[in-house]
Amino acid sequence: MFNLSKLEHTLRLQPHLLGLPINEAVKGELEGLFLDKVIAKLGLCISVYDIESIDGGFIFPNEGAPTYTVKFRLIMFRPFVVSLGFFDDIHIPKLLMPEPSRAKPDSENKNQVKWIWSFNDEEYLIDGYDEIRFRVQNIKFPEIPNEQKESKPFAPMEIIGSLVSDGGLGPISWWV
Repeated sequence: MFNLSKLEHTLRLQPHLLGLPINEAVKGELEGLFLDKVIAKLGLCISVYDIESIDGGFIFPNEGAPTYTVKFRLIMFRPFVVSLGFFDDIHIPKLLMPEPSRAKPDSENKNQVKWIWSFNDEEYLIDGYDEIRFRVQNIKFPEIPNEQKESKPFAPMEIIGSLVSDGGLGPISWWV
C-alpha cells in the first residue's frame, strides 16, 4: 500500500531560501511540489522520505537562482487489496461483479442503479451505500485533460475493483 519511490528532479531554488541549510531548503521545495499530488504510475505522494544527493547549484543566464539536480525518495500511497474510506474514484465494472447478478433501477433515485446477486435462491442487494469489501483489479492514472468536458471532476487516480471471489467480498452485511 505504501511504497518508496526514487525520483530525480531538476529544482530551481529561490534566492530567499539560500540562507537555510541546503538540505532543509531543498526538502521544503520538494514537499511543496510533490506532497498530496498524484504521480502517474506511482500513486499519491505522502511524504519526502529522504534526499540522496544534491548536485549542481548552477545559475543559468537570466535566471538569478541556482538550479540543482536532486535525487530523493518519496513515500507513495498506491493501494492493493484494501477497502478505502477516504477515496471516491473506485469503480467495479459489470464483468467483475459476482455471477449471476443483474442491475435494477433505484426506485428513489432514477440516476442510480442497484445490483442484485442471486445465490442459493436468495437475492443479495448491492446498493452503493453499505461498506463493501473488494479486490483491487487495476489502478489507472488518466492523462490530465486540456479542458473539462464533464460535470464530474477529473480524477488523477482511479481504482478498478472486483467482487469476484470465493467469498468475503461484497457488502459487509452479506457476511455477518
